[in-house]
Amino acid sequence: MLSKDLHYICPLLARLSDIPVQTKNQAESPDSREATPTAQNKPLNQETKLISGNLLLSLIGRFTMAEAHFADMDLMTCSICLDLLKDPVTTACGHSYCMGCIKESWDQDDLKGVYRCPQCRQTFIPRPVLNRSTVLAELVEKLKKTGLQAAPPPALCYAGPGDVACDSCTGRKLKAVKSCLMCLASYCDTHLKLHNDLNRGKKHKLIDATGQLQEKICSHHDKLLEVYCRTDQQCICYLCTMDEHKGHDTVSAAAERTEKQRQLGMSQQKVQQRFQEREKELKSLQKAVKSLKISAQAAVEDSDQIFTDLIRSIERRSSEVKELIRAQEKAQVSQAEGFLEQLKQEIAELRKRSTELEQLSHTEDHIHFLQSYQSLSSISVSSDLPSIVVRPLQYFGDVSKTVSELREKLEDFLKGEWTKISTIVNIVDVVLPPEPKTREQLLQYSCQLTLDPNTAHTHLSLSEGNRKVTYTDQVQPYPDHPDRFTNYNQVLCREGLSGRCYWEVEWSGVYVITAVSYKDISRTETCSRFGFNNKSWGLQCSRGGYCFRHNNVVTKVSGPQSSRVGVDLDHKAGTLSFYSVSDTMTLLHRVQTTFTQPLYPGFWLSGTAELVKL
Repeated sequence: MLSKDLHYICPLLARLSDIPVQTKNQAESPDSREATPTAQNKPLNQETKLISGNLLLSLIGRFTMAEAHFADMDLMTCSICLDLLKDPVTTACGHSYCMGCIKESWDQDDLKGVYRCPQCRQTFIPRPVLNRSTVLAELVEKLKKTGLQAAPPPALCYAGPGDVACDSCTGRKLKAVKSCLMCLASYCDTHLKLHNDLNRGKKHKLIDATGQLQEKICSHHDKLLEVYCRTDQQCICYLCTMDEHKGHDTVSAAAERTEKQRQLGMSQQKVQQRFQEREKELKSLQKAVKSLKISAQAAVEDSDQIFTDLIRSIERRSSEVKELIRAQEKAQVSQAEGFLEQLKQEIAELRKRSTELEQLSHTEDHIHFLQSYQSLSSISVSSDLPSIVVRPLQYFGDVSKTVSELREKLEDFLKGEWTKISTIVNIVDVVLPPEPKTREQLLQYSCQLTLDPNTAHTHLSLSEGNRKVTYTDQVQPYPDHPDRFTNYNQVLCREGLSGRCYWEVEWSGVYVITAVSYKDISRTETCSRFGFNNKSWGLQCSRGGYCFRHNNVVTKVSGPQSSRVGVDLDHKAGTLSFYSVSDTMTLLHRVQTTFTQPLYPGFWLSGTAELVKL
């Protein structure tokens, strides 16, 4: 409903309505310049009616917003002094100011001779003659009488970047809240109320404000899209059902929306379920990561302490060896120095006697010679000092050699233990890798293996850099070794596996058992055969087919015959898989168990087996 103050404003609108309404096409037509005032009495076309309606709606809206404290203050406020208009005047560009304010502003432009509108900066030459706007003056007086100017205007929600602007607002547009699919226009709160009042009882469809109203109109018939063609999966108007979509499966847009809404609900349920699953996985992963960090920190601290203790132990042993060497050095030097002193004394005595004997031998006094000879000859060189035998120049060389051997043994030991430690560290993970489905996915886990000659039976010949093994009747000149198989034609690889590994074997001959085994499997007893104990697992390949052996249990395996077998070991997951590899890849057998030690690949054969380079 319009307020009672609108009855005062209506006569003013009536005076404004004497201006003929032109459409854009009419304004551009040369004939429109010759149109007489009687043209407005002619029947209006649809476009003219729409423009007239929008103009009327805009004008009514502006004065209704004055009552609602919206556009009234913008319309009746001077943008220079920011107060209600006093002696209002309107420039040719359509902006209104106080007579005194605009004159003062233009007085400053007299020297330039170019006069600008303070709002839009449009220029005028020469200085325009301004006349008092009677209509605006009456509106300002009306506002003063109602006391609206004293009330603070509410905060206006103007359309900003990305907002949908009201199509009925003039000047600075307010933000639209609804769009009408019938009028193909968007309205702010005030103009929406006017729209609803003017179209009361009519079926105008309102939606949330959108800037894509044109997308809801059929490009062929300029009609509202309200039908859905299921055949072509697109929205159409009702006229489309009579021509290019004639005979198609069509339903109303509302009906299709209902169906799609149902499907959307199902999708939402799936998404929600997936969301909950992922959220659960997220929390589980976060918890695992936290635990991993705590465990890693503890392992670092423990390892650091252990290695510190080990270093201190070695340093202590080093100090003990130094002290032992120095003590032995001191004892031997002290003993040698005692011998040196005795030797020096004995040498001095011998030198003195030698001199006396030399003098006696040259005397000419026979009596003196005989008397002295008796005394000198009675002096015997007696000494408690035994004969001195000096050891060859080596001394502590054996100690250095022994310490050097200790170093080599420690390095070898640490190297072996380091391999074990690094293997254990590398198998730590938070997320289990996905199960491979193709050979390419398995190849990412490929590992390079070499056969250990110290384990090879004497009837097995190794070649190709210890990657190929062949059964032979000729005994191989291998040295005795505790790791060597003595009863069966078997050999193990050097590498112990405790992570995720994949390798392939090319085989030929009577039979080849591709196996994995714990290192402590027997080498001499009957139960040392791969697959005949609980320490080994093996796939037997022969001309007659495949079978799997473990703990003396044989399982028949069916699958395509191939000269190449792939082996996939996931030690942590406890899975061992065998594949037939050719143009395609076929799973032959998979075992699920728990491995308690590193596994060593190996062969038991009467033929040839080669580890393929991947």
